[in-house]
Amino acid sequence: MTDHDHHGHDHDHDHGERYTGDFDEMAKTWDADPAKVERARIVGALLPQRLDLGPTARVFEYGAGTGLVSQVLAPHVGPLTLADPSEGMRAAMAAKVADGTLPAGTTIVATNFDAEAPGDDRFDLVVTVQVMHHVADLAPVLAAFATILEPGGHLAIVDLEAEDGSFHGDGFGGHHGFHRPELQAQIEAAGFTDVRFEHAYDLEKDGHAFPLFLALATR
Repeated sequence: MTDHDHHGHDHDHDHGERYTGDFDEMAKTWDADPAKVERARIVGALLPQRLDLGPTARVFEYGAGTGLVSQVLAPHVGPLTLADPSEGMRAAMAAKVADGTLPAGTTIVATNFDAEAPGDDRFDLVVTVQVMHHVADLAPVLAAFATILEPGGHLAIVDLEAEDGSFHGDGFGGHHGFHRPELQAQIEAAGFTDVRFEHAYDLEKDGHAFPLFLALATR
């Protein structure tokens, strides 16, 4: 799989800063990138194979972008809540709800757990794809995920394996991927159990393959 983004991330978040208009503008052509569509297809198909979800499962996707992953996941689950701080991305998702690409009744929110506490809604699955390596302090975000999940609910994180910094290049302020044992310890510290990892897919960028993992955990 190739990825021609400068960052190669499903939403190019930098959670240390507020969104600029660049991301709002990018939302207009986001789905035109076949790499984004393909990785959403892979992740959206993998989760129902690994987890016992079902047609009533309440799903929260964090950093959902234009909702590509949830589009694939939707036939396998119940109500969707899609969170993204970019107004343009939220508008793209709203348009998909209007035209039926995303299910009617999908909830779209601007939630950013870097800056706000979780609300009262509860979910059976939290999904986040290539977002966490942009989160400076994982602890409060993971704790928020634990809070919004029902007991027995699942967390699914797709992100970069630890790499040498070449994926983003100079000046990137986030994590250069994750070492699995270190991330597992942080997930467990947030209150999760049964943490397990597997290879999800490879991103091709500038002639190099960057592996991404799927981490699953139970609340």
